[in-house]
Amino acid sequence: MNIGDAYFVSYPFAVQWKKRGQNNETKGKKAINQLLWGDWARIEDIQGNWVQIRSRRRSGWVRKENLQENRILEVNFVDVAQGDGAHIQTPDDKALVVDAGQEDNLYRFLRWRFGKFRSPFKFEAAVITHPDKDHYYGFTHLFEHENVQFGSVFHNGIVEQKVGGKNSLGKEERPVGVRRKHLTGFVRDREDLKKITNSNARTGGRFFPKMMKTAETSGRVDDISAVFASMDLASPAFLPGFSPDDQRGMTIKLLGPLPTKLPNGKLGLPTFGSTGKTKNGHSVVLQIEIGEVSIQLGGDLNEPSQDYLLEKYTGLSYPPHSAEEEEEMVSVARQYFQADVTKACHHGSLDISTTFLQAVNPLATVVSSGDNEPHAHPQPATLGLVGKYGRGSAPLIFSTELARSSDDTIKNPAVVRKELRKTLQENEAVLADITATAAKKKKAQENIDKALRVIERSVANYGMINLRTDGVNILMAQRLERDRSKSKRWDIHLLEPDQNGRLRYKKKRH
Repeated sequence: MNIGDAYFVSYPFAVQWKKRGQNNETKGKKAINQLLWGDWARIEDIQGNWVQIRSRRRSGWVRKENLQENRILEVNFVDVAQGDGAHIQTPDDKALVVDAGQEDNLYRFLRWRFGKFRSPFKFEAAVITHPDKDHYYGFTHLFEHENVQFGSVFHNGIVEQKVGGKNSLGKEERPVGVRRKHLTGFVRDREDLKKITNSNARTGGRFFPKMMKTAETSGRVDDISAVFASMDLASPAFLPGFSPDDQRGMTIKLLGPLPTKLPNGKLGLPTFGSTGKTKNGHSVVLQIEIGEVSIQLGGDLNEPSQDYLLEKYTGLSYPPHSAEEEEEMVSVARQYFQADVTKACHHGSLDISTTFLQAVNPLATVVSSGDNEPHAHPQPATLGLVGKYGRGSAPLIFSTELARSSDDTIKNPAVVRKELRKTLQENEAVLADITATAAKKKKAQENIDKALRVIERSVANYGMINLRTDGVNILMAQRLERDRSKSKRWDIHLLEPDQNGRLRYKKKRH
């Protein structure tokens, strides 16, 4: 350990003190912050068993045992209002984005997190689980930013377009002997995408293909491709770059969308009645696995798609006709779908399969939803079912909407206030103006920093559900609406292995 080295806060948290204590003391003087496991820290000074660190924009003292060398997996479920948006920081320090909401909340959080994108920053990958605006439209801000790059953009192969003058999800077929239509016109790669986005007649004014064209033509995205789960269940598919062979210390398995082979030899995805249900139902489903911990991100799966996945993965017919048949289906399905933490599908909609909920069997569930929306998500019955079918005696349920402080500066993060938008736009224009004086640029940057602090407080601190894990323990935390003290600013929940190695919720004692 030397001055200038980068370390990380050790499990489960650390209190940062203004002045260090005596060498044998565990507390310093005057707490200034509570830091979470995995928070980055720069060593500024070392005095015996005490270390001065710079973390979360503050300098203060912690004990040496409060620091560790290894980065852990970090998953941030950002409050994007009605929609989904998650930032993942891997143990080897690569950044991924899974969905981006509809507004600019996630963009503003990432901009704050990664140095305001003042210099080029490259995300390893973006995953757009499906073409619903409350999942993809926030990527517009990232794809348009001149300093933001992506190694890969992955999607579910379904691109909204016009076919025969009608809104469509692409070519549909129903071969002889097949009971419902299947999508077969997948957009697999850049060349397939160009066939749609280079034709105004094909895009039909749809936002999704326009945004994808922005990404494709930006010169800042290396690859755009569709991803699918494997039809050979004995040989699962992984997100490119995250298979066991990549030796990243973690894997990301693809559980959906799952194609089926049609009698005419083509691969297809079954339609589920409506355009909305079909594109939602074939969301990219990710199963993140690190050590003994699994985390599932299920996009907007709905009841018909969950039933379809249960049938395909278990080889059993749905619905089960008895309690015994349901028990058998759940038992087989858990081999593929059980997760310790899951992001609730479709923002807590009641369009869910209880059999699928039992198969996932989570210890903790995160619901990403917002106010100022016409769906009343999360549905009360859904929360009841999530609790009923969760694992353990006290399954945890987190909600980005409930975690947000109603007393905060921005009352409704779904729409960043016009004044803040105007401030950011006007001052960013000054920074981009080559004729602006140094004094004007300095003032513009001060104005931007002030506005971002307001947004950060609402978006990053309040409403975001933090998940940290090393593959053994799991920490989940949300900011308290009002600090109890400088040393108690977070509502922290721990999942730890019991004597048999099974994760259990470590109940808080107040």
